[in-house]
Amino acid sequence: MNHQPSQSNDLLLSQYYYELPSRYIAQTPAVPRDSSRLMVVNSQTSHVHSSFCNLTNWLLPGDLLILNNTRVIPARLYGQKVGGASVEILLLEEIKSNCWLALVKPGKRFKLGAEIIFTGNSAHDSDYLKATVIESARATGGRILQFEIPEGKTFWSMLDRLGEMPLPPYITSRESEAEQYQTIFAQERGAVAAPTAGLHFTDDLFTKLSNQGVETAYITLHVGVGTFRPVETETITEHNMHHEWIEVSSETVAKIKATKARGGRVIAVGTTAVRALEGTAHNSQTSEGKDLQPFRGKTNLFIYPGYQWQIVDGLITNFHLPGSSLLMLVSALTGRERLLNLYQEAIANDYRFYSFGDAMLILPDARVN
Repeated sequence: MNHQPSQSNDLLLSQYYYELPSRYIAQTPAVPRDSSRLMVVNSQTSHVHSSFCNLTNWLLPGDLLILNNTRVIPARLYGQKVGGASVEILLLEEIKSNCWLALVKPGKRFKLGAEIIFTGNSAHDSDYLKATVIESARATGGRILQFEIPEGKTFWSMLDRLGEMPLPPYITSRESEAEQYQTIFAQERGAVAAPTAGLHFTDDLFTKLSNQGVETAYITLHVGVGTFRPVETETITEHNMHHEWIEVSSETVAKIKATKARGGRVIAVGTTAVRALEGTAHNSQTSEGKDLQPFRGKTNLFIYPGYQWQIVDGLITNFHLPGSSLLMLVSALTGRERLLNLYQEAIANDYRFYSFGDAMLILPDARVN
């Protein structure tokens, strides 16, 4: 699901790269969460350095924050192939009950019919998961695994005990706690990565926002590994965007419509909230026109410069990887050249990047269209 941007350079993958010294990649989260820094892009020409705990200074009564309530599952499992070889899998998506699409390492050991045993550190022989490879998944290079669950157990209870939090590969430190890679409002399990813009929020900050008259609503988008996969085609319109499962409820739709009707602003918290909202808007288009409707399903919406916004007025987001579809999405709000200049400003001011890093608030007055 693509569209045509206005400038040819915006179509080129090579125009979305920047140099980031590794010391700027955050290895641990800010404590407390809202002590992270916040770059506020408040117009098409200006920005301000602030702190996330001061978010109330930049939002207005009647604004609506849209947050992603997905919950990260302990999706990384280590086990042994029957026969002895060590293996690693990353669960991606539940296909049906106890049957999962997974990335596997090393792939050559996962032929059809192969069996894997996951025991964790358990000393109990009966307390293990067993999976059988039942199909190859060419689109992802993964495998479909059918799990056998011990009697009296559930898949989720076993996964909670045996699985590990799937931190991104650029987080090499293991000093953070698993719950620090969850938002405090995480509810719907299914993601293999956190919606990281939401990691900055605290209960105290939500209370201050509520007292100020800022409303909140939730969508669900289960973040998949495709989020982190780089765009690999030089002409970005040739990129096959991954699908992600989303749900935008009737309650959230009603809040969005009420906000728009009173002249309030819809501020998405994270690129996942953007994809859910704009994907739902595209799904709601009919021959009679546009009327936002609740949606539950998958979206493969690819947003880059030139995109015509339907729902989102502003965005809270972290600093993203070079060449990523997320960088292209944010560029659609600010313009590509300006965003890369802001990134250089962030580096010059020692901002922390990526999942555990600092945040950027793009206000509606800073939008390029």
